[in-house]
Amino acid sequence: MVSLICTLQDHQDDVNWCAFSAKLLATCSGDKTLRIYNTRNFSELPFSPLTGHGYSVHCCCFSACGEFLISCSTDATTVVWSMVTGEIEAILEHPGRSPVRICALSPNSAHLVSGASDGTLALWDFPSKQLQRTGAVSDTTMVACSFSPCGQLFMTGSTYGDLRLWDLHMNQLYVQKNAHDLGVTCCTFAPGIFSDCQIVRFHLASCGQDSHLKVWAVNKLNSRAYKMQLLHKLTGQSAPVLSCAFSFDGQLLVSGSVDKTIAVYDATNGVLLYTLNQHERYVTACSFSPSSPLIATGSMDKTVNIWRIEDGCIGHDAEPAPGRATSGQPKLLVNDWSEEDVLVWLVEEDLGVLVDNFKANNIDGTELLSLTKETLASDLQIESVGLRSKVLRKVEKLKSGLACEGIPDEFLCPITRELMKEPVIAADGYSYEKDAIESWIKTKNRSSPMTNLPLLTTQLTPNYTLKMAIGRFKSSQ
Repeated sequence: MVSLICTLQDHQDDVNWCAFSAKLLATCSGDKTLRIYNTRNFSELPFSPLTGHGYSVHCCCFSACGEFLISCSTDATTVVWSMVTGEIEAILEHPGRSPVRICALSPNSAHLVSGASDGTLALWDFPSKQLQRTGAVSDTTMVACSFSPCGQLFMTGSTYGDLRLWDLHMNQLYVQKNAHDLGVTCCTFAPGIFSDCQIVRFHLASCGQDSHLKVWAVNKLNSRAYKMQLLHKLTGQSAPVLSCAFSFDGQLLVSGSVDKTIAVYDATNGVLLYTLNQHERYVTACSFSPSSPLIATGSMDKTVNIWRIEDGCIGHDAEPAPGRATSGQPKLLVNDWSEEDVLVWLVEEDLGVLVDNFKANNIDGTELLSLTKETLASDLQIESVGLRSKVLRKVEKLKSGLACEGIPDEFLCPITRELMKEPVIAADGYSYEKDAIESWIKTKNRSSPMTNLPLLTTQLTPNYTLKMAIGRFKSSQ
């Protein structure tokens, strides 16, 4: 169930965009301002509204930590604002001084892209606020942009109707022509990275003037080749679809339309779940909160509606993860088992003879999953080879249960097959637990655990989006 909890009516013109951080909501408008709200009670911050743009503000986005807000405008600038003081930190003038229609930050806030009405793109180094590269597509206006979860790619959409995939060197890696008849209006990557030994896959949603919301698979076939595959064409709205956004666990997809409705879909299966009808004019903006079950939608009726997704709506089809149920409480993931949970598990698995060994070594769930033959023999002093093998078989069963009983595979480290706590992205495009990939690089001569090919660099990039998605998953169990 989705319910309307409040309506913000502070803007004096069309609301063009809305964006959440963990604690704040930002909205921007044709009235040249941005307004900032505390998501605890949706009271406006003392330094709001932000005034500094000379014309309509088209788009805004937060840095990963929420410390900065970025906005772009018809005045041909992209502005960086401090969310501590509300002051302007930097003004980035777009090359050619064309109106800037779209801006997007990479998940780690290392790069910023701005797109303009003349089809030009500017790639900025965000920490230094320096222009790195420019690109262009002739005879079109850039109106959509989104970074992939790995932060190494970004997709753009234009009024010409195509979707273009770029790398950080401004090379066009793939073009999906005529993705939307009459033009693209918005595009956004889902937070997860899907992979097997041959293919890395991202999911992308796009919407357009053709009244369609489409879900694509963006497949990385090798180091240079990419291909897009249409997974779902969603037709739950009867007029041009102007905005779309994934939930931070990637399970839901929301869109806003010229028909004044908001559609909420099951993103995996492409099934329409809810149609919301509270705006009086075109719905131009939508965004999911990363930290609470909230959706914000903005409209040409000058309002922003805040919707609450009731418990059970996100992840309602997920099966419980393997774990230990305590009285009246949900099951815990194995990683979160206490020492007492491990002792109970030993008894249930006919390993009660080892209770004293495990108790003496304070083995909790995380340590249980990391046990090896060596640690069983040396640290826990289990002399019997057969008993050590039995313990390891039981542990492997727990690990396989993590993968097959409700936990999305992309939440598991490919090396340890455990739920990740600090996911990072390596040069091969895959996400790993930080400690595991660092150890692998030190001992495996810089080869990729997934492809066995050399890693071009040992640099690791924090995957904040995946970490947030894992956090939401754990809190739902």
